[in-house]
Parts: sequence; C-alpha cells; structure tokens
Amino acid sequence: MSLVCGVPLLECVYCLACARWAWKRCLHTAGHDSESWGFASAEEFEPVPRLCRYILAVYEEDLRNPMWEPPGGYGIDPECVILRRTYEDTRGKAPPYIIYLDHEHADIVLTFRGLNMAKESDYACLLDNKLGKRIFDGGYVHNGLLKAAVWVLDMETEVLRQLLEKHPNYSLTFAGHSLGSGVAALLTLVVVRNLDKLGNIERKRVRGYAIAPARCMSLNLAVRYADVINSVVLQDDFLPRTATPLEDIFKSLFCLPCLLCARCMRDTCIPDEKMLKDPRRLYAPGRLYHIVERKPFKMGRFPPVVRTAVPVDGRFEHIVLSCNATSDHAIIWIEREARRALDLMLEKDHIMEIPVKQRMERQETIEKEHTEEYKAALKRAVTLAVPHAFSPSQYGTFDEQHDDDEEGQESNLSSRGDTSSVSSSRGKNKNESWDVLIERLFDRDESGYMTLKESHRRD
Repeated sequence: MSLVCGVPLLECVYCLACARWAWKRCLHTAGHDSESWGFASAEEFEPVPRLCRYILAVYEEDLRNPMWEPPGGYGIDPECVILRRTYEDTRGKAPPYIIYLDHEHADIVLTFRGLNMAKESDYACLLDNKLGKRIFDGGYVHNGLLKAAVWVLDMETEVLRQLLEKHPNYSLTFAGHSLGSGVAALLTLVVVRNLDKLGNIERKRVRGYAIAPARCMSLNLAVRYADVINSVVLQDDFLPRTATPLEDIFKSLFCLPCLLCARCMRDTCIPDEKMLKDPRRLYAPGRLYHIVERKPFKMGRFPPVVRTAVPVDGRFEHIVLSCNATSDHAIIWIEREARRALDLMLEKDHIMEIPVKQRMERQETIEKEHTEEYKAALKRAVTLAVPHAFSPSQYGTFDEQHDDDEEGQESNLSSRGDTSSVSSSRGKNKNESWDVLIERLFDRDESGYMTLKESHRRD
C-alpha cells in the first residue's frame, strides 16, 4: 500500500525535473556561451569579412563577370588569382578552392567553398570517419577532412613555396566555410607540422580561419593550435555545437531539426567532466570569435558585437533551440554581420581618434594578451585533465617539450590503438627536473634577478 502511495510522488518529482530541464534549455541562448569572453578588436577581426568575401568568390565561375557578388563586391583583382580548382580538377578529393595573391594586405590566401549538397564527393568526405578513427599529432581528427587537406597540400606545395619565396614578407592564410572550414583548419595544422615543405617559414606567418566551423579535431589539438587557427561562429549556428559526428547526421533518417533536438536532450544528461575526458570527442578548432546580434525575448537584430577567447570548457557544448540555428550557418549572413560588426568597431575607433602610435601599441598589447590567454588555456587543459594535454614550459623550452611529448604520445597511441588517455608524465618529469636544477644552482637577489649560488661559484 505504501509503495502505491509513493508512485504519484515519484511522478510529481519526474514532471518537475522535466519541466526544469525544458525551462533551462529554452532559456539557454547563444549569448550565454560567450558572456564571459572579452571583446574582439578591429585589428584582429579585420580579416574575417574580407575572407568571407574571398570564400564567396570561389562560388563564381567567372570573377570578371560575377553573378552573386555581395554589396561592395568581392574585393578581388581577377589578375591576382593564381589558380582555381573546380570539382573536375580535384576529382572529388577536396572541395573547390582558389589561391589569391592579396598584395593590398600582403597575404597569400587559399580559400575553400562550403558543402555542395548536390555533390556526392562532399558527402563522401564527411562520411569518411568514425569516432577515434584517425590519430594525428597526439590527438584525434576527422579522417575525411584530413585526407582532403593532405591532398591539397601535396598538390599545391610547389606553388605555395614559390609564392612564399617570391614574397618573403607575406603571410599564408587558409580559410573555408562549413565543409571547407574543416579542410582549412586541418590544412593549417598539417602545414604547421611540415613547415620545411614550404621553405621553413616561421610558424607565425601561417594562420587559418574556419568560418562556421565543423568539429574536426580533439580538444587538446583545438587548444594547442589556437595561436594559428581561428574559428568564427554567428550567434546560434548549429554546426560548431553539434557533437554528433558529421557522418551520423547525414546517415540519419530523421530531419536535421529533429536530430538536433534529440541530441540536445542527450547531451544535457552527460556531465561536462565526461565530455572533456573523452579523447575522441571533436571540437571547433582554435581561438573562437562569436558574433552576437540577437537578444533573448527581443525581436529583430541588434548591432552585432564580437567576443573572443580560447576556452577549454564551455566550448559551444550546448545546442541552442532557435529557429535561426540553420540560417546562421549561411556564409552570406556571416559575411554581412561580420562586416557590420567591423564597421561598428572602426566607427568607434574613429570617434575616439586613436593616434597611430597608440594604435600600434594597442596591437602589440593585443598580441601579448592573446599569447598569455593561449598559454593559460594550455595550462587549464592540463588542470581539467584533458587527455593528451600538456602545459607550456616557463623557461623557453616549449617547443622542445612539445616535440618530445608528441613523439611519446604518438608512439603510445599507435602501439595501443585504443582510446584510453595517454600519459604526459614524460613532459612533466622534464619540467620538474629542470625546475629542481634551477633551484639548486641559482638564488634570486632583492631586485629579482637570478644569481649563481656561492657554493657553486667556489667550485
């Protein structure tokens, strides 16, 4: 009898729990994802609308007679388009792309178009993956997108190397949208790991921009390469938030909104700690830029603001239940809102009348802040026990430790072939032994400088 009386009570508790979940999910807006991030500056965000226009230019058959150019045009000189690859040229190995020599901005740009829903080769690229299938540089990446990136690099290595040798002061930029964003991000990763193929250029000359990014690399790689890869997300865009593997989305018999809603319910029941500790889980790559131009319970669009960070936890983990989740993925909308956001930043700078010298100092300050934020993200990844993550050295040996750890991690992963966490104790032991050695040999004086201990001076 007492058991029967307890059933209504359990039903009430269950209904209250469901109501609480629905209330929290309906109130979760895109603005919550980046509310603690800092604001982006005009200097760092300037390439984004320009690269969006270059991506749109890939869709044109003839840039001298464009059919779908945005207001103000593409900003491309057709004479400076070095080459153009179509689906016939790539034979389905990669999405179409162009290489453009941007003299105005001292940049060599390679841009990819997004997913073509009428091309089987694009679907084949997305479906060529399974969770934990491809290991690269101590982490996991999307197999099909990596194969496309490697194919492009093999095809265009000589062209890019010659351009970089001819223009030693130019940067090298890879950019793409949707499917192309994953290829561009992984191409940036591959190039940084193989700089010798392009004449041993400096790492800082290479950068990648993933517009409406696909989740294509594990968390340790997403954070580690945040100094060269940038992802741009417009408000409620579903793709960076969809942890469901891309191959499962296109194999599903359900419509995309139904699948997103089901995934939203499933992810709510998974603790964040469990998500972070799954080494196979893929994420949006690099530093994140979030364009926010709508407010909860408000109609219409507001002046867009851009927030940026290198987050480790809270990296677009929850799908936003919004009617704009798919429209915010369109490159046309992203270009328009990015251009509006940049215009507002420039207008604000103009009103403040910042002198050139102070503007240069501010740019240097931004670069230093980004470096510190990048190092802090690496340390936080270690603190949160993200698989295969390691902390940068305090004594300028970051690159050496990086290489040693990668060799150990890759050999571990390849020999074991499973998804268990790889220990980074080798790198930590080196750090600890180096710290101990420094403490044994040196003391700090009153001014903070390190001096050799008296005992060792006598020796």
